Amino acid sequence: MTAATPKGERRRQALVEAASALLVEGGFDAIRHRAVAERAGLPLASTTYYFDSLDELITAAVEFHGRGELASCRARLAELSHELSDENVLVDLVLDLLVGQDDTDTETMLLRYERLVATGRRPYLRPLMRVLSTELHALIADIFARSGRNIASDRVEELIALVDGAMVNAFIELKPDPRGVAARMLRTALSRQV
Repeated sequence: MTAATPKGERRRQALVEAASALLVEGGFDAIRHRAVAERAGLPLASTTYYFDSLDELITAAVEFHGRGELASCRARLAELSHELSDENVLVDLVLDLLVGQDDTDTETMLLRYERLVATGRRPYLRPLMRVLSTELHALIADIFARSGRNIASDRVEELIALVDGAMVNAFIELKPDPRGVAARMLRTALSRQV
């Protein structure tokens, strides 16, 4: 169901933003009709008025959050384009996109990976995740290209998998700095690229 008025659009957007915040804070299980309505400051019935199902609301929240991260990284890329020859700037930007910008909050990084893994159990999210993944891969390829490194798309996929694997392994081994582990591995992989 779509909101036909500006007020309806604002309410629908408030619900999406509330659901997105809950997703980031607590994963998919945190998104419930009542929790979303309370976070948005709207009546409980508004969640079912603007969304045909909880799955539709979750999809809207995932899209809002994913597109927000991509837009934030695109803006940072525009600001940093001239600095990307510095490997530290390059690695930080790629890691910001893949693991999040807060490199001190292990819990937030862990929740991010839990969301990614949990997405596989939600078939209704697969089409959206394919689109977001394609945009992510293209953005990372653009980051590398602007740094002077023309990396083939299959190599971009390998580098993403390397970072993801490093992060998950660091979580399993309870390493205190998972992002630092991923940064070291990415730097090593990039040094072999030259």
